Amino acid sequence: MPLLGGIRPPIALLCVLVLALAGLTAKVLGPAGEQVVPEAVQSSQQHFAEDGAIALRASIDERVTDLNRTAAALNAGSPVEPEAVLSDLGKTYQKWTGTTILDLDSGKVLAARGETIPLAWLDKEVLTGDKALKPRMVRLKTGDVRLMTMAVIDPEEGPQQLLIASNSLSVPAINLGQFRTMAVVATGGEILATAGFEQSEALNSDQGRKELSWLQKQMSELSARAAVETEQDPVSAREPGSRGYPGVSGTLLGESYNGRTATAGYASLASSDPEEKKSVGAGLGLTVVALLPVVQQHAAAPGRELYGLLAAGALVVLGLLAAAVLWATVQRPLLRLFLESRRLARGDLTRPVDVPRWGEAARVGSALERLRTQLGGTTGDPGGRQRVKGRFGVRGPLALTAVLLLLWCLPVGLLLNRTDDSVSIPASMVNDQRDRTDLVADRVRRALNEAQADLVSTSRLIAPDDADATAKVLETALREHTRYQTLYVLSEDGEVVARAGEEPNSDWSDDEDLPLVRVSGKGDKKPVVQVGAPVPDSKGETVVGEVRIEFLNSLLKRPGLGEVRVVNSEAETIAAGDGFLAFEELPRDALADLVRAGSVHVGAGPVENGLLIREGRGVTVAAAAPFSGGGVAADIGWTVVSWQNAKDFQITPYQREDRSVLAGLLGLALIVVCLGWVFLVVARPMRALAASAEKLADGDLKSVLYPRYQDEVGAVVRSLELLRQQLQARKQTQARRLAEPEAGVRGR
Repeated sequence: MPLLGGIRPPIALLCVLVLALAGLTAKVLGPAGEQVVPEAVQSSQQHFAEDGAIALRASIDERVTDLNRTAAALNAGSPVEPEAVLSDLGKTYQKWTGTTILDLDSGKVLAARGETIPLAWLDKEVLTGDKALKPRMVRLKTGDVRLMTMAVIDPEEGPQQLLIASNSLSVPAINLGQFRTMAVVATGGEILATAGFEQSEALNSDQGRKELSWLQKQMSELSARAAVETEQDPVSAREPGSRGYPGVSGTLLGESYNGRTATAGYASLASSDPEEKKSVGAGLGLTVVALLPVVQQHAAAPGRELYGLLAAGALVVLGLLAAAVLWATVQRPLLRLFLESRRLARGDLTRPVDVPRWGEAARVGSALERLRTQLGGTTGDPGGRQRVKGRFGVRGPLALTAVLLLLWCLPVGLLLNRTDDSVSIPASMVNDQRDRTDLVADRVRRALNEAQADLVSTSRLIAPDDADATAKVLETALREHTRYQTLYVLSEDGEVVARAGEEPNSDWSDDEDLPLVRVSGKGDKKPVVQVGAPVPDSKGETVVGEVRIEFLNSLLKRPGLGEVRVVNSEAETIAAGDGFLAFEELPRDALADLVRAGSVHVGAGPVENGLLIREGRGVTVAAAAPFSGGGVAADIGWTVVSWQNAKDFQITPYQREDRSVLAGLLGLALIVVCLGWVFLVVARPMRALAASAEKLADGDLKSVLYPRYQDEVGAVVRSLELLRQQLQARKQTQARRLAEPEAGVRGR
């Protein structure tokens, strides 16, 4: 009968897993084919491209929304002269390179501002059909590409007019940092706009011109490759974005020159919410490519291969020693019991049982020897019943095997390749942390500027003497802009004239020295961010909107930046990507010092800063970017600060440490799987077998022994059951023989 399971499969599995883990250890604890450009630097370029794509998509969508909202306001009001429309539009939003109003019936230009907008691209398909009034990309005579946005002005009185606004598809106005270039790429790989080459073009040396030519060539080639990659569906793409990015994003490596490798990140424009289908920018087929020449990583130190081989060799030695322990102390005695029990069951009682020396096997062997003597006709228990000393039995060898394997797992997992605060962090990682933090700060500042500009636009639709009409205007604005939690109009004496949304959480001061964007609510559960705009042609009325903190928090959640917060001039938290307490201080004094240092005016204004914080055994990369630039939110004294543990970076020292920990954990899993298997299929059944064998040897012939396993232990149980039946038959025969003479005497 073939034996199934038993002790041999787990020991064989232990040997196989030890050899597999040793091979894996030799590979991953050595150089393991270290990349020329660290993965952390590549991921950072991918995140940078994603940030640029988000900024460009948001800018395009915001411009389309503003134009449509302006047209809707004009449609709801009385007719306005085209020149006045464009004048007010230019004063409210300084974002279009040119604006034009056409008479739809005659095609005559009624008013125009800024650069001349060509009209040859206007046709029937642009104005009718499924794609009517959809934004179009148009190339000017100069070769530049403009995005044309359209809206129809259809007042109750007067002819229909077409409002056209053009804006360039330029790289978002973000801080690219030193040496980085960025491009906006159309479908097919055509580069529509670039940024970052201007600094290189200022070089006069031959070497500088050669490097500039190489960068431009790499940008062209990598942009073409990125355009092909982003044509994939985001769900089925090989690299569908990083950690939830809804579009297609990834990294590309170009050629090397003068010790540096062209490293590019790319990202397609996508909606901020995958379920959102209304994004105009996401439907234009544009891709943002960020290119950075990265210094090639040095080769691993000599002897690194030896570390992996030594660790693998130690594991092989200890693993084979552990397997030998199990073979000598568990497998061999168990197989000996199997053979001895089968011999007794066949009736071979001439030879004494070869009793193992200790443990459950010794107890079973002693019981088999007693059963042999009983079947052989010897009464009693010659030599006395053997008592096996020791409490652990099979558990002892299992514990010894576990200790042998732990002698490798614990040092490798806890001691090998450990890092401290002396780890060298690539300078590009610190620069990227600083530049991306400045990008987030710019994004939050622009959002607040847009919020105030929206209120300026809304204030022009308010009728000071009609509270009901004012309430309707506020409700419409609140429905269109999810950034607000409440909108209300205050009179000169501070009373609420009309409101839409929740109850106001804070009072609005009419002090002219205070900015139009302000924060209050100190001591409450949440900060209250307020934006205001005076109502024109009224007696001191003001439109006030309270911005949802959740809206600001959503602007701060970016992968690869760690924890991000918006703080005021006193380094108190106003918004955060993760949970926070209102106006709580930053967790480290070094971060507060970084915020204060960034707020110091240098030259034209405050500047962003980045640094490494080395404390204890860890390294933290931090950056702070104060609000700067234009708009009403530029001078409110807020700063975006970010920090993250350098262990989150995919750089060689931390990767080696993670691999060592992984190897140790795999060793622990090996111990649990293999030794747990031995314990379940051998150790526990052996204890039950020893108890049953001793009971049988003590004379318990009534208890039937049922084999529960198809292995060596089950085979011994079946042999014991046969021995029990033989003893029971022998006892019945002896009883019958003793009864027969008595019956014969009585019969005479």
